[in-house]
Amino acid sequence: MSSTDVRKDAEDSGPSGYAAARLRLLTEGAQSGPPRRAALANLTDDWLTGLFAAGAERLRGVSLVAVGGYGRGELSPRSDLDLLLLHDGNDSDAVAALADRIWYPVWDLGLALDHSVRTPAEARKTAGEDLKVQLGLLDARHIAGDLGLTAGLRTAVLADWRNQAPKRLPELQELSAERAERQGELQYLLEPDLKEARGGLRDATILRAVAASWLADAPREGLADARRRLLDVRDALHLTTGRATDRLALQEQDQVAAELGLLDADTLLRQVYEAARVISYASDVTWREVGRVLRSRAVRPRLRAMLGGGKPTAERSPLAEGVVEQDGEVVLARAARPERDPVLPLRAAAAAAQAGLPLSLHAVRRMAAAMRPLPTPWPAEAREQLVTLLGSGRPTVEVWEALEAEGLITRFLPDWERVRCRPQRNAVHIWTVDRHLIETAVRASEFTRRVHRPDLLLVAALLHDIGKGWPGDHSVAGEIIAKDVAARIGFDRDDVAVLSTLVRHHLLLVDTATRRDLEDPATVRSVAEAIGSQGTLELLHALTEADALATGPAAWSSWRGSLVADLVKRVAAVLAGDDLDEPEAAAPTAEQERLSIEAIATGSPVLALRAQTEPPAEDQPPGDPEPLGVELLIAVPDQPGVLPAVAGVLAMHRLTVRTAELRALDLPDGVEGSVLLLDWRVAAEYGSLPQAARLRADLVRALDGSLDIAGRLAERDAAYPRRRGVVAPPARVSVHPAASRLATVIEVRAQDAPGLLFRIGRALEDASVRVRSAHVSTLGANAVDAFYVTGPEGAPLPSEEAASVARKLEETLRG
Repeated sequence: MSSTDVRKDAEDSGPSGYAAARLRLLTEGAQSGPPRRAALANLTDDWLTGLFAAGAERLRGVSLVAVGGYGRGELSPRSDLDLLLLHDGNDSDAVAALADRIWYPVWDLGLALDHSVRTPAEARKTAGEDLKVQLGLLDARHIAGDLGLTAGLRTAVLADWRNQAPKRLPELQELSAERAERQGELQYLLEPDLKEARGGLRDATILRAVAASWLADAPREGLADARRRLLDVRDALHLTTGRATDRLALQEQDQVAAELGLLDADTLLRQVYEAARVISYASDVTWREVGRVLRSRAVRPRLRAMLGGGKPTAERSPLAEGVVEQDGEVVLARAARPERDPVLPLRAAAAAAQAGLPLSLHAVRRMAAAMRPLPTPWPAEAREQLVTLLGSGRPTVEVWEALEAEGLITRFLPDWERVRCRPQRNAVHIWTVDRHLIETAVRASEFTRRVHRPDLLLVAALLHDIGKGWPGDHSVAGEIIAKDVAARIGFDRDDVAVLSTLVRHHLLLVDTATRRDLEDPATVRSVAEAIGSQGTLELLHALTEADALATGPAAWSSWRGSLVADLVKRVAAVLAGDDLDEPEAAAPTAEQERLSIEAIATGSPVLALRAQTEPPAEDQPPGDPEPLGVELLIAVPDQPGVLPAVAGVLAMHRLTVRTAELRALDLPDGVEGSVLLLDWRVAAEYGSLPQAARLRADLVRALDGSLDIAGRLAERDAAYPRRRGVVAPPARVSVHPAASRLATVIEVRAQDAPGLLFRIGRALEDASVRVRSAHVSTLGANAVDAFYVTGPEGAPLPSEEAASVARKLEETLRG
């Protein structure tokens, strides 16, 4: 339907006519995007004009003014109506009556209303005290009544804003930074706030306000499209939820994508991230320019007095060939010729990152416009400048973003396009794929003194997840891409082989260390065969830590690092020629041996519970010890049902298992019997930890069968039903037949939940298999557990039996 048809339905200015016209406009789908927002604003203008006219027949010196988003002529389906009833102060009673005639019909329709009644002087005074009010008045638009009154206010507010800009803009910047700290960055969030997060609609509005101050203007390229895209997403969100919300929740993303005609939720998020990135970059450039202008204004009078008048010349300090620093930014030298120098963008970027300075917008755009493609393979200087850029630490991020904003990165590395702004639907990851790759390079730059080939480490960091834009296993796809990219940028055949190995196996060390039995020679030998050389192992160790640190806080810990270091030590021994056919079991600590002997002597479980800390590493600055959690050490005479008993007792006491190790322990000569040792790290779900004596008492009862753990857990779950949330993918159980010659390895991947380990342990007991060792770890909301199991005689399970056990376990966890 046309906007004219809609407006005819509202000609009576009554609530029913407006409501019907509004509903038709929002549901019939003939319009969307900017046309629908404008049509809704026009329709609302007509209705409010009718309400105003009916109540102000004899009233003069009054006008109705739209401010904020409504003032810009943009209304989303559930947007607030921001209205100001402006009056000259002559008849306050009549103005109050008029306000009631307007506000109440709006409320009666259930529309959100942000309203005020003020004189021009009151409006200016309030704006001077409240930045939010001032920003809203900058978009003031006349709806009805005295046009001169509205125009006078607009003129005065703009003049006030421009006069006060040197004081108010720094205040606005500080408020924006505080908001970004609270709300996060829109371009990386899985459930972003489209308005308040950094790079969202609020920042787009602030850029308009900065431009209105005449102090600085934002880069306009792509900015209007980015803002429009976010508004379109918000419209779709309002329509699909029926609520006035700016939070793009996970459970609503598929519906919003369908409303916008997009393929899926990932496509939706990628468009949101791209828009947010444009707005964030424009904000960075704009605030930098505001700071430059304000500094210039503060310094210029003093310089003029010193120099006797005249305009001072900005100093230019050389940084590299064709690159200089000027006024706190990196710009091109006057003699630079980007059309003749294809390495110049990389040289300028490396120089900027090394100096910790931003690249000037003008310089980046000039290089993008004149850039010639690099030859294949790249000249040595280009490769060296890329490595220098990647190794510059934290400043690399801002410089890389500047290159990416003007499309330079994908011209250097075409494969980058597939990972650019790509979301990662995993709570462990806090960045998009492309930002994660840069963060990994930043982290890797801290480890360049640990490796013999820092250039290979940094490039591997940049490429390790490059396969995530392709179907299938991203490590396999990434290996192929890495070979091509490495050869294109000029590495020789041997270096290409190392880089492709690093990308292919970048998860190998941490996966093996946390999910496999390191005492098993097959485990260590398989890793050594995959890596191939001491040099590659050294690089992979550093890459593993950099990757985990760049993923998020849940991906790395001192415990995880110690396991990886232990594996690296064992693999290095194999690569050096040591024989692992006869593995030596790790010697128990004095405490482990003491607990084990006591368990054998008493015939019952013995445990110790204590907080663990670790002092800073040698290369770390001194400080407080790093917390490792609470260690629970249990020694139990070898018997069936130990794993589910311990896991069940911990679940009853609301203890969350962070990591868990279970293994048989060799006792000293002369001590009869066999002991299972459990070394677990736990955390209290609520409150404080229970006393060790209570845990032991319940464990004794669980082992002798007098404590019904399953019943107790079921009663608790029934009493405290879980809240609805994001539906987790189903559990997956797999068998890894080549992972060990001594046992069958069964791996479980599932959503972490109280009692999960108890259910797994009980299912394995029901299957009549013996758990030789267990390796349990939690990554965010995901549990990844590996169990080394044997038959009753201590031999690995036949393949058919192993598959049957895995299938039954998966059915149990999905049931």
